[in-house]
Amino acid sequence: MERYSNKVQKIVYGGDYNPEQWPEEIWEEDMHLLKEANVDILTLNVFSWAALQPSEEEYNFSKLDKIMKMVKENGFQVCLATSTGAHPAWMAKKYPDILRTEFNGMKRKFGGRHNSCPNSPTYEKYSVRMAAKIAERYKDYDNIVAWHISNEFGGECYCENCEKAFRVWLKKKYKTIENLNYAWNTAFWGHTFYEWDEIVLPNLLSEHFEQNRSQFQGITVDYKRFNSESILKCYQREYEVLKSITPDIPITTNLMGFYKELDYKMWAKYMDVVSWDNYPSNQDTPAQIAMSHDLMRGVGGGKPFLLMEQTPSATNWQPYNALKRPGVMRLWSYQAVAHGSDSVMFFQMRRTVGACEKLHGAIIDHAGTNETRVFKEVKALGEELKTLGDQTLGSVTEAEAAVYFDWDNWWAIECSAGPSCDLKYKDEIYNYYQALYHLNVPLDIVAPEDDLSKYKLLIAPVLYMTKTGYDEKIRTFVENGGTFVTTFFSGIADEHDLIITGGYPGRLRDILGIWVEECDALPPQAENHFIYQGKQYPARLICDISHSEGAETLSVYEEDFYAQMPVITKNQFGKGHAYYIATRSSEEFYQHFLGNVCKECGIEGLLAPQEGLEVAMRENENGRFLFLLNHTDRMLQTELLEAGRGLLESKEYAAGDMAEIPAKGVQIIKLEKGQGEL
Repeated sequence: MERYSNKVQKIVYGGDYNPEQWPEEIWEEDMHLLKEANVDILTLNVFSWAALQPSEEEYNFSKLDKIMKMVKENGFQVCLATSTGAHPAWMAKKYPDILRTEFNGMKRKFGGRHNSCPNSPTYEKYSVRMAAKIAERYKDYDNIVAWHISNEFGGECYCENCEKAFRVWLKKKYKTIENLNYAWNTAFWGHTFYEWDEIVLPNLLSEHFEQNRSQFQGITVDYKRFNSESILKCYQREYEVLKSITPDIPITTNLMGFYKELDYKMWAKYMDVVSWDNYPSNQDTPAQIAMSHDLMRGVGGGKPFLLMEQTPSATNWQPYNALKRPGVMRLWSYQAVAHGSDSVMFFQMRRTVGACEKLHGAIIDHAGTNETRVFKEVKALGEELKTLGDQTLGSVTEAEAAVYFDWDNWWAIECSAGPSCDLKYKDEIYNYYQALYHLNVPLDIVAPEDDLSKYKLLIAPVLYMTKTGYDEKIRTFVENGGTFVTTFFSGIADEHDLIITGGYPGRLRDILGIWVEECDALPPQAENHFIYQGKQYPARLICDISHSEGAETLSVYEEDFYAQMPVITKNQFGKGHAYYIATRSSEEFYQHFLGNVCKECGIEGLLAPQEGLEVAMRENENGRFLFLLNHTDRMLQTELLEAGRGLLESKEYAAGDMAEIPAKGVQIIKLEKGQGEL
């Protein structure tokens, strides 16, 4: 299997280090402590732009030179950042075009981060120059494992530069103003445009009546596409200059999981290796965290990714910043590895003393010793990763089931006026993901351009935006024997967010064998009901009212004027089947339903389901690696279906043996059968 770098021989372990925030006498102490913690990689220079460039023509690399020399002499590998995540104050004062304008029209002053306009000529000029200077200066350091461009790209800008660039983008996309007027349905509300400079950005000053609801969805969705591409160009410009100077060093930037503003599937095409920062909320379930890992693996085409950041203990920015309980840092680190990570990295190495992140967790706490609980846990995990070595590097997840996810669909659904303000695309994805997760069924998260031929099952919840050609892709998939599952509010609009007329679900109608007449939106307290295989389940949020056109009706509504109308239908189409689920239901229903669908498809879980036990598999030329992760506070046992060897405990298992996983514990079992013997 392909590795992201030939310089790494194990899961790299470390993270963000900011010695420039500390007096030099502390640096040597850090070197000793970090080596004791078994750290082997340091991310440097993330927010040093102002320090490296004190004025327009002056650059000062003396401190970074010392840091790079010290880190190399102490045997650490480096993930070197370009420092362009926040521009210097002098730049904002001299060139105000670099400052963003907010959604409400407010012009920003210097401050915070994510504060550079992506269409600012000033930002383009100086960010590229900085990346080039850093690459030229440190290109001969053989311990640089990867380039890290900027930091957590994100946000939006609504300034005049962006408005002008948006018009250029639209002209390139639509060619003529007539094409644009058709795509946006501007005959509605007298919006017909005659000149390109009549078009303004969609925000609270124009088309929006609130942050997430637009009066002209076509305009807003196009703006979101434009914004994602504009920020991507900032990344690409630095990528190109780095690649021209150091062609053999992989380049990345840290993504943020289900981050709505940026289409990461498009971004991943320009990343040598996908990396991301895992900061779940306190209330997030293990399945929600796993889904984010799988998304990052998915946008990268199934290749391993890098866990660029996580906290070793507490975050600082949530309303309630709970500590990671003993064992959880290790557990969540291995969860990332189980779902495709070839790194375990943290923010931060030493806890800063001032400003926003002074209370964010670190390996070296304010106490500055090796005696803290967190330091000891980090050290112990580092020892284990040394023992694992390179066995899992480059390994992939082989899945027969896939869940469809598309940023355009996300944007279009949630900026629409109707049918329900409670309809959230990610929530509907999670309902189906969670069921397969608990059934221990490996799955991929796929996008419109991904090949479907390897899968037996494709699930596309709320496929509202059916892009031109994607119905043909689904049609071929089902005709060839695949099973397709979709839900309410699907097949409604095309890629311009124009309704596909002729009856819902539009281009999917023949595949599903149904016609949807109406869509009933239920308030939070209301629900209908249906019976599926003898058990009653709730019908919530949305209830599609449909008619069969050849599909078999498996369940019907029990109440209201649409009682006895279909809730679940199944249509034979070619060699395969297509299911339509006309409502949102409960977690119990999704597990029941998808358990049956998986059996029908011949898809088996890795092990028998057990509450609190997460099961995953990766494989490479070294073999197959079964990950068992116990998210409970009690010991769990599970029966192994194959013989193998426990890598963390050096224990041999025969098929049928019971593996014990301690509370918040992990087992990694290398199965006897090698790749190709599945």
